Amino acid sequence: MASPATVRRRYVDGPFGQIHVREAGQPDPARPSLACFHMSPMTGRTFERFMGLLSAISGRHVMAFDTPGFGMSDAPPRPPAIADYADALIAGIEAIVGDRAVDQMGYHTGSMIACQLAAERPRQIRRLVLVSAPVFSAEDLAQMRAEYRHRAPEADGSHILHRWQRFHHHFSAGGLPLDAINEAFPDGLLGRNIEHWGHDAAFGFVPGMRLNEVTQPVLLLNPEDDLRAHTAPAPGLLKDGHMVTLDGWGHGFLDLHAKETAALVESFLSASAAPFAALALPDCARPPVLSA
Repeated sequence: MASPATVRRRYVDGPFGQIHVREAGQPDPARPSLACFHMSPMTGRTFERFMGLLSAISGRHVMAFDTPGFGMSDAPPRPPAIADYADALIAGIEAIVGDRAVDQMGYHTGSMIACQLAAERPRQIRRLVLVSAPVFSAEDLAQMRAEYRHRAPEADGSHILHRWQRFHHHFSAGGLPLDAINEAFPDGLLGRNIEHWGHDAAFGFVPGMRLNEVTQPVLLLNPEDDLRAHTAPAPGLLKDGHMVTLDGWGHGFLDLHAKETAALVESFLSASAAPFAALALPDCARPPVLSA
């Protein structure tokens, strides 16, 4: 197994100011770069171990952006929609690789951003890897908005305790050790007082995530996390997709199972004519569910 490629960090300019991005490998006109978009309210560090291994095994250039307002990226002047995030991140991509076609990997909110870009820019987006693709009902959205509403700061720190308990619950369920959970937790605080903007944008996005408008091949990963049941209907909306259900994998799998995930994603991205023909499925995977 090759040693992970070095992950470097830098800034590029976007419509809301500077965008912070992690990179592994170098852009190569012969091989599409992979652009990664994290869930809210985390940062591109979510992909750091995975992207180092993916670049090492494939030579592929990988970028992981901090969504505007999260991590170290400048915030929009007002609450954005998913389309605003997408416009900012395509500007970040173009600042690095120009208008060459790229692949995308989204995680929760990042999956919505990836679908928005794929629907709007079919010639610029080649293939998609989505970690969850929630199809929310009106009842689901009401419950989500209540759970992820903005909590004003409290002098006793109870607002932070609430977030820690929720974060620990989700990541420990995926098997991530306590030390690793503690290391990742501060990333979610870097959204500061606008940390809810990402969730608000996600819950206000088009029902069905524009999945039925995406014509590119989609590898949909459905780990055992809080959006598993909401993602189950997604293959019925896809034009050209396979859903791989990952039993026992939850939040943190890009760290715990980085090697297996890198092999699976690269088997999809590197296939020439039939991207689903030879997926390198991990042992925990059920047989893929095909698109309708």
